[in-house]
Amino acid sequence: MAAKSPKLSLACTILILSHKLSFASASCFTSIISFGDSIADTGNAPYLSPESGRPPFYTLPPYGETFFNHPTGRCSDGRLIIDFIAEEFELPFVAPFLQGGRNGNVNSTSFRDGANFAVVGATALEDSFFDERGVTVPLANVSLVAQLRWFNQFLSKICPTTSSADCKGFIETSLVLVGEIGGNDYNHALLGGIKEAEVRSFVPHVVNIIGSAITELINLGAVTLMVPGNFPIGCSSAYLTYFLSENQDDYEPATGCIKWLNRFAQYHNDLLKKELARIRELHPHTTIIYADYYNAVMDLYRSPIEHGFAGGALGACCGGGGPYNCNLTVHCGYPPSNTCDDPSLYVNWDGMHFTEAAYKWIALGLLKGPYTTPPLSTVCPALISSSHGRLYHPM
Repeated sequence: MAAKSPKLSLACTILILSHKLSFASASCFTSIISFGDSIADTGNAPYLSPESGRPPFYTLPPYGETFFNHPTGRCSDGRLIIDFIAEEFELPFVAPFLQGGRNGNVNSTSFRDGANFAVVGATALEDSFFDERGVTVPLANVSLVAQLRWFNQFLSKICPTTSSADCKGFIETSLVLVGEIGGNDYNHALLGGIKEAEVRSFVPHVVNIIGSAITELINLGAVTLMVPGNFPIGCSSAYLTYFLSENQDDYEPATGCIKWLNRFAQYHNDLLKKELARIRELHPHTTIIYADYYNAVMDLYRSPIEHGFAGGALGACCGGGGPYNCNLTVHCGYPPSNTCDDPSLYVNWDGMHFTEAAYKWIALGLLKGPYTTPPLSTVCPALISSSHGRLYHPM
């Protein structure tokens, strides 16, 4: 390994400290570091898609039409939860790591506001786990373990020294988002015909991997981490279509969601919360925030009209028809899929993902509402009275 460069180390340290001071009066964090899947991917996946052949659905219109006016690689019509969080903390949208090139051609200035390692379709577990159980992972998979390898590569690029000490100032003042991750571990299996009992056995493995990732990030210097749980997958248009039933007892009367699938998601969340409690005891100097995605979005399913979703909560805005406008063989973006006139009136975007309007409500519930434990406002008291973020303004 090359000898440590005093000039390079000093330059990196000065950059981090100056960036920290410039945001001290405006934000609780100087940057955002993100891991996860399509719920958080701000544009990594297109860099991994083959140059020839059918382009990925998320690179085609109508994706991105609401805010960006063109596809960005985000799986929505506009911004994601991570985008609204960045806006609230007066930070730029978090740049995808692969924006620096497939070989991670990054430097200390190109990603000074953070980096996003999330990838569409990513799983927590590695491919070998699924291969052994006969589960097909349809996309180029970048598991959570692989994303952590990218992160270590990233650190070596922005602070190329013999240790990560020079980067700790950067990591310590970052909000680290670990997920949502794990949802695809279940999606690939359940929507691939694997029985619930077998997929349920995946959950401890998924949670253990997430816990290991959190521990590794803490050892690298992370101080504030937000870890989301799983969504109520029984309300997903794709799951409602795949597990369509004539037995009304299978559905929740108040929402129309499938009971057993929501119980499955809650099982994952219960194990995850126990794992986070364990890690908190081992690392009392860190703040590990549980983001309750489940209940944040259940607000929308229970009362869509009150939240402005006149188009409904269960049917997809963009899809291939059927009772939930979701056809698992005709994805949004590919013909003959159709798109609603106003995505802001819908909760679901394309069967598996949410509209920008729904993501905004979820982000609001995390930043201003009751869906973080401990409350994010105790970590960043400025959130209680701040009015600088776009989320502060009524919908």
